[in-house]
Amino acid sequence: MSAEPILEPVLAGAPWLTAGGTARVLQLLNADGEEARVVGGTVRNALLGLPPGDTDIATTARPDEVVRRAKAAGIKCVPTGIDHGTVTLVIDSVPYEVTTLREDTETFGRKARVAFGRDWVKDAERRDFTMNGLSVDANGVVYDYVGGIADARARRVRFIGDADQRIAEDYLRILRFFRIHAAFGAGEPDRDGYLACIRGRAGLAALSAERVRMEMLKLLVAGGASAATLAMADAGLLQTLTGGVAYAGPLTAMIAIEQELRLPPSVTRRLAALTVAVTEDAKRVAMRLRLSNAEAKALDSMGHRWWRFATKNEANARRLLYRLGPERYHDRVLLGWARAGGDVTSSRWRELAELPQRWTAPKFPLRAADFIARGMAEGPALGHVLTLAEDAWLAADFPLDEAALASIADQAAARISRDERT
Repeated sequence: MSAEPILEPVLAGAPWLTAGGTARVLQLLNADGEEARVVGGTVRNALLGLPPGDTDIATTARPDEVVRRAKAAGIKCVPTGIDHGTVTLVIDSVPYEVTTLREDTETFGRKARVAFGRDWVKDAERRDFTMNGLSVDANGVVYDYVGGIADARARRVRFIGDADQRIAEDYLRILRFFRIHAAFGAGEPDRDGYLACIRGRAGLAALSAERVRMEMLKLLVAGGASAATLAMADAGLLQTLTGGVAYAGPLTAMIAIEQELRLPPSVTRRLAALTVAVTEDAKRVAMRLRLSNAEAKALDSMGHRWWRFATKNEANARRLLYRLGPERYHDRVLLGWARAGGDVTSSRWRELAELPQRWTAPKFPLRAADFIARGMAEGPALGHVLTLAEDAWLAADFPLDEAALASIADQAAARISRDERT
């Protein structure tokens, strides 16, 4: 690492830096002996030609001074983490997180005792990866004390300083190492970082479900998700993160299928491919990652007898599409396809997956009134006869002509009458 930064205005004139809320915050804080710069992922993304994303700003000004200046300028200020030097300024409904320069004086896993300072080098050195340790001033000059520019351009995710120490400070950095590599890296993961992750993997068990969930879901939709999860599986990390077995192969197949069908990445489909073989898996993963009710139900649906698609013809598939609805049907087909272990260009699986695009399930045409007209009284038997009739209608492949419907209704009513007599 170098105490002398790169002093090349490589981002001079960047629109996100010279106009709008970012420029206003920098102007506010670059006065009266204080300095502010944009830091972290925004700088990394800009160097890689990617959208800047959320803007984080570091400053030499202490939190109370940031608050004072914001109020004087009529800018909304939220003390989101003021004890650790962070306040959020809101301009035109866009949040800008502003953090006073600091260094960790003592760490306790995720928690740390910090001291505010004015040293940009120490602030950079306390961050996780070199490509996240960059800062840029209002003129577009990038300051690099940790080799981040070279690493970003080489798409190399590398811990700042001693990898074991960085991980011991926060074990979530193991998961972040693979997630950042999946999103911004190229080639094999950095060997020193990879081995440090293996050495520190026992610390993953203590991480909160919410933090693991956030990183896992981001990783699964990253461009390099397949290779990253395979590397994590080889390192013995996935079982702890998912609360049980994990299936890297089906995830790779799911990603290939999405690409084959030109579908946008689906985090729930990919999570199901990685973790769900049966519905019990879905329940386990939902608990481990504290998934929302909607996410948990989607996983449970996908895991329910997906293997039956291996032998289904289109008539069978239409009945399942009717029962599940287009979205649940589609996700379950894709999970079956991913777990089939066959050709992702299979025409048969494609036809099953694309069934909702060429066929819309009709509504069940029989109603309670049709059975009341046949002499049935209202009550539990009425609900039962509707279920019987609907099953018969599905088995007959959704007929809509009056003669077929009358026959189905007559037979269902007759069966209920026989059951009641016995």
